[in-house]
Amino acid sequence: MDHEDGNDIAAKELTRLWRTWRTIYEMLADRGYEVSEDELRITLSDFRYRYGAASGFPDRNKMKIKARPSQAMLHKYTALPSKANPNPQPDCGEIYVHFGPETPGVGTKEVREFNEIVSDGNYHTGIFITQVAISPSAMRMLQVIPDRICEYFQEQDLLVNITHHELVPKHVLLSPEEKLRLLERYRLKESQLPRMQVVDPVARYLGLRRGQVVKIIRKSETAGRYASYRWVI
Repeated sequence: MDHEDGNDIAAKELTRLWRTWRTIYEMLADRGYEVSEDELRITLSDFRYRYGAASGFPDRNKMKIKARPSQAMLHKYTALPSKANPNPQPDCGEIYVHFGPETPGVGTKEVREFNEIVSDGNYHTGIFITQVAISPSAMRMLQVIPDRICEYFQEQDLLVNITHHELVPKHVLLSPEEKLRLLERYRLKESQLPRMQVVDPVARYLGLRRGQVVKIIRKSETAGRYASYRWVI
């Protein structure tokens, strides 16, 4: 009976992590990274074969993701040329996703190891994912790598893709050119646009940054669809 209970717990844990894994790949694709259809649509049986341990539980040590930005993403993250910067470079690059260890608590030691991987691998962005919440000091440590962006999620945050909910409208990041045309068309300053917090769940999902503008497309019974815009702060 105990053996059967253990198998049942392992199966549930693996299924739960499979759902998180799929959401992560959907998130990377929605941000503009190049991901394979094979990983994006991975089945539970394939996930078990690739990332399961002999015990039946998922092996988080095998679960590492790397992805490069698409040309479309590079374009959206390249500032407009200016006198001070006539040849701007894209402010994005390869991303690394790391699952923290299976421990009761995750602290500065684990985050320090993650930071070293991001720094040594020269990744532009790193995402650290854990089963339980990390300590406040560990959270602060995620922000210490110069010229790197480090994000944090708990596994349970990604069990469901929030952008698939019927009440969440489609969010589309504007390129710098699109943002400029929008402001010129309505003769606005970006600060006059409605605002969206960088900690908003959809902003976190898309990895939005302060100063960016997103187009939000909603369904309308009378107009079919209509768009509004938000300035990320």
